[in-house]
Amino acid sequence: MQELRHHQQAEAAEWRDIQAQELQKLHQAQHQLWLNVGAYLVISGIEFYLSIIGHSQTLRADALNNLAGIVSAALLLTGIFIARDIHDDDLMGKPLPTDIQQNGQRLQLTRFHYETVYTLITGVVMIAIAVGVIYDGLKSLVIPTTRTIPQPITLVGAGMALGIMLLIWWLNRRAGRRLQNAALTAAAQDSLSDALTSLGTLVAIAGALAFHVDWLDGVASIVVGGFILLAGIKIFRESSLNLADYFDPQAEKQFRIAIDQWPQVIAIRDLKAHYNGNMVTLDVIIAVDAHMEVQDSYRLGEKIEAQMRRQFDIVATDVMVIPADPQA
Repeated sequence: MQELRHHQQAEAAEWRDIQAQELQKLHQAQHQLWLNVGAYLVISGIEFYLSIIGHSQTLRADALNNLAGIVSAALLLTGIFIARDIHDDDLMGKPLPTDIQQNGQRLQLTRFHYETVYTLITGVVMIAIAVGVIYDGLKSLVIPTTRTIPQPITLVGAGMALGIMLLIWWLNRRAGRRLQNAALTAAAQDSLSDALTSLGTLVAIAGALAFHVDWLDGVASIVVGGFILLAGIKIFRESSLNLADYFDPQAEKQFRIAIDQWPQVIAIRDLKAHYNGNMVTLDVIIAVDAHMEVQDSYRLGEKIEAQMRRQFDIVATDVMVIPADPQA
C-alpha cells in the first residue's frame, strides 16, 4: 500500500512537470503568434491602401489573404489561452467534479483540445475568404468593364508582403518544430501560403504592367484564392482528424512493436493512441501469463509507461493487464 502511495505521488509530481513544460511551450507560442498579428496588420494595411490607389484586384486579394492571417492568429491565440488556463473551477460554465479538481491531469488534457478546435476554425475562415477572392476574380473576367491594369506602385506592396511573409514563415516553422506546437505549425503553413500568394501577386502585377494585359490581374486573384483554399482545406483536414481521434496507423504500429519486445507480454489485445492538443496519450491492453503476480504485472505496466515516455514522448500510457488465453 505504501509503495502504491509513493507511486501515485511520483506520478502526480511527474505530471506537474510535464504540464509545466507544455504550458511554457504554449506561452512561447503565444509570443510568436502576437508577432504574426503585428506583421499581418502592417502588411495588410499597406496592401489595402496601395491596391486602392494602384487599382489592383490581385493586391487587394492578397491583402484579404493577409487579413485572414490576423483572424487565424487571433483564433489560435484564443485556443492557446483556454489551454493555458489551469486555475479555473469550471469548464465552459459547468462545475468540475470533485475528483477532477483533485487531480487535474484529465481536465488539462481536455483543455489542450481547445487549441485544436480553434485551429480547425482557422481553416474554415481561410476557406471562406478563399471563396470570396475566387468569386471576385471570376466576376472581373466575366465583366470586362471592371478590368484594369494596376499601377507600378502596387509592385512595392507585393514585394514588401513577400519579404515579410517569408520571414514570418521561417520564424513560425522554426518555433513550431522547436516547441512541437500544432498552432504554430498551422501558422507556418498559413504564412508559407501567404508568401507564395504574394509572390504570385508580384509576378502577376509585373506581367500586367509589362505586357499591358488587363485580364491578368483577375486571373492572378483567382490563383491567389486557390492557394488560400488549399491551405485552409489542409488545416481543416488535419484538425478534423485530430478531433475525430484519428491517429497515424504507422505510428501506432511502432508503439505496438516496442511494447511487444517485453518478454512478459504474450500478446497485445488492443492499442489506441490519442491526441490531446499537441500531447499524445496511449491506451493499451496486454495479455500476460495468467499466473503472474499482481505486483509483477503492475511493475510491468510502469516499465512500459516509462519506455513509451522515453522513446516516443508519450505523456501518459494506460496499461491494462489481462490473463492470456491458455488455448492461444
